[in-house]
Amino acid sequence: MSRAFLIGVDLGTTATKAALFDEDGVLVADAVEESRLIQPRPGVVEQDPEDLYGAAVRTTRACLEKGGVAPGQVAGIAFDGQMAGIGSVDADWGAPTPYDSWLDTRCGPYIEKMRTHEEAIIRLTGGPPTYSHGPKILWLQHEHPETFARVAKFVVPGAYVAGRMAGLRGAEAFVDYTYLHFSCLSDTERGTWSDDLCEIFGIPQDRLPRILKPWEIAGSLTADAAAATGLLAGTPIAAGCGDQAAGMLGAAMVEPGLVFDVAGTASVFAICTDRFAPDVRRRTLFSARLVPPDSWYSLAYINGGGLNLRWFRDTFMGKCVDYAELDGLARAVRPGSDGLLFLPHLGGRVCPSDPAQRGVWIGFTWAHRPGHFYRSLLEGVAYEYAIYLQIQQELLPEIALTEVRVIGGGSSSTTWNQIKADVLGLPYVRLNRTEFPVLGSAIVAGVAVGLYDDFKATARRFVQQADRLEPAPGMRGRYRPFVDLYRSHMEVSRPTSGALASLQRAGDSAGGQE
Repeated sequence: MSRAFLIGVDLGTTATKAALFDEDGVLVADAVEESRLIQPRPGVVEQDPEDLYGAAVRTTRACLEKGGVAPGQVAGIAFDGQMAGIGSVDADWGAPTPYDSWLDTRCGPYIEKMRTHEEAIIRLTGGPPTYSHGPKILWLQHEHPETFARVAKFVVPGAYVAGRMAGLRGAEAFVDYTYLHFSCLSDTERGTWSDDLCEIFGIPQDRLPRILKPWEIAGSLTADAAAATGLLAGTPIAAGCGDQAAGMLGAAMVEPGLVFDVAGTASVFAICTDRFAPDVRRRTLFSARLVPPDSWYSLAYINGGGLNLRWFRDTFMGKCVDYAELDGLARAVRPGSDGLLFLPHLGGRVCPSDPAQRGVWIGFTWAHRPGHFYRSLLEGVAYEYAIYLQIQQELLPEIALTEVRVIGGGSSSTTWNQIKADVLGLPYVRLNRTEFPVLGSAIVAGVAVGLYDDFKATARRFVQQADRLEPAPGMRGRYRPFVDLYRSHMEVSRPTSGALASLQRAGDSAGGQE
């Protein structure tokens, strides 16, 4: 009997990646294509849905060709993707709008509008309003009503690509339950849309897609999609899941107490739990579904926390400088960056939502060098994580934390992993592979077509620990005053950041004229 293969496709912010796995989780082939972000002015970040679809097609075809696998051996395919942004389809699955990225900040005023019912949103959806679906839908509805009128359904990138490959109509659009905490419009625990929230904000519920489980079959490849990808027409397409949920499944983050750090474009910090736990009091964390039934995670993230590193390198050091060299400069600097503190919210703070917050360096002198500034970027993310960790431990006191599993491009930095281990007082673990979201999507596809029957057992079988960094003795205590200063300066800087954001908006409105 011939072996079965699975394809997972990750529609990320900076790149689309596809991977072909055999039924034992062995990577056979992969392909990557960089994303094109459309950024015509500050605050605007979009992607063309045609780019998303084209990248998925090309990387899938490249995997099949490089892997030398017959199309008929591919049992199924699943897509994961960016979670907090939103796109749309019309009745014929055309795209009336670009994909409004989670990095796009134009919906800021509508975050404030939704905050008038913030407690209800948190209790029902699992998280506060931020740069996510609800405010973005309201922005389109009120700022561009003629475009809003053309929208049949709002969709996330993974569902857009899957639905187009399956030849779905607009009325058949879907989202899976791992995205609901970013909706501001759902009853996440029940897995439904909330009549009350939709009514409060005047959002027609018929514009929202049907809600599926990740492993439900959303459709099958059309003849056109099959010809473009090299797969067989009729290949099953699973509903798929969000990229964070896929990454956590691929990293076998399936037991309460495991901690997850995505050192990617966003810096994501999450704890696996076994219950829905909305953060009503602190209004900082999201409570979200994992892929396996009855599994949850508590998360917070920095909008572009990892992007800051590339920005620093490209802006001040030159693109020819590699991150290993920057890590070396950072290692030569004492903990605390010799009194230099960095607030990493260059694109606004997300958890809790503060769109006007900006990046800040505090305490720099003529003695500070590039290594100080770079180390302060690494430490700033760790300090923000320490705040998340404290809130998570208050919210989930019954959860005993065991280790942090780190994935993403930044996971290769031993320097950064050690800083975070020291600040948090938790061991940092890297796993024996790197392709976690696409592996998670492949597992989803495998369950969807009956190749696997247990998410957790399958994920555990596919990953092992590669190396482990323990917190250095005494370092958590040494870092604690810096965490406290970070927290206090976050509050102190808010009025100034808000005033500067207002001046920027006024300047944009004036078009630079005096």
